[in-house]
Amino acid sequence: MSYETITCEVEDGVLTLTLNRPEILNAFNGTMMTEMIAALDEADANDDVRAIIVTGAGRGFCAGADLSSGGDTFNADARGTQPGRESASGIPRDGGGLLTLRIFELKKPIIAAINGPAVGVGATMTLPMDIRLASENAKFGFVFARRGIVPEACSSYFLPRVVGISQALDWCYSGRVFPAEEALAGGLVKAVHPADGLLPAARAIAADISANTSAISVTLIRQMMWRMLGADHPMEAHKIDSRGVYYTGRSDDAREGVSAFLEKRPASFPGRVSNDLPDYYPWWEPRKFS
Repeated sequence: MSYETITCEVEDGVLTLTLNRPEILNAFNGTMMTEMIAALDEADANDDVRAIIVTGAGRGFCAGADLSSGGDTFNADARGTQPGRESASGIPRDGGGLLTLRIFELKKPIIAAINGPAVGVGATMTLPMDIRLASENAKFGFVFARRGIVPEACSSYFLPRVVGISQALDWCYSGRVFPAEEALAGGLVKAVHPADGLLPAARAIAADISANTSAISVTLIRQMMWRMLGADHPMEAHKIDSRGVYYTGRSDDAREGVSAFLEKRPASFPGRVSNDLPDYYPWWEPRKFS
């Protein structure tokens, strides 16, 4: 599928999704939202994709919302509700939230390779990604209070869980833009790399997952970890862990994983996410916007 605002390339089991509006630092608009969701849908349906990397073309990752509409950029009444954002309540749905909810539902691990400025939705879209790496050239800003709006893209859920409530409020109250080193110290990113080492570092992580793990295990682990962030008691984790160990423990992947270890050889896991997830998946009820 061809896209207008992103590019996609699959190599060695890794999809690299590149935000591709470099002339305006990959500013986010409705088309980019729609195309990113479509690309993630394709990745989830493709068993040959084992991991996803998201990065930006040119010197920016994503400068936030495209502000070319001027003062009414965020005024849904003035611009009209865009397709796909309708709701039964009459409140238009936030486009960044539609994207991050889709990322939350992913069956594949996803890594942000933040190569330059990541501001507004450029920062919040990375929060449900599993690992965030930054270039020394990256800058971050949760600038909403400086634009007279509030955080979006479900970031009031994700950001405090990623960095803690105090750090989240510090960055959101001030709306200031801060460097990669502060993002690392605050727990927003896992590591900071020289510009030319960023994508190789992201690809090394993705390649290790692709080459050495069960796709079924990774899918289940991803959803178990993220969804247990909202659990009210460890018993909820015990319930889903027990189901997972039972069903995966009798699978062909488990037999292969143990045999490969005992025989001191690389494993070749036969399980396919498209067909072989256990019957209890998904174990959660879909949430509705109302």
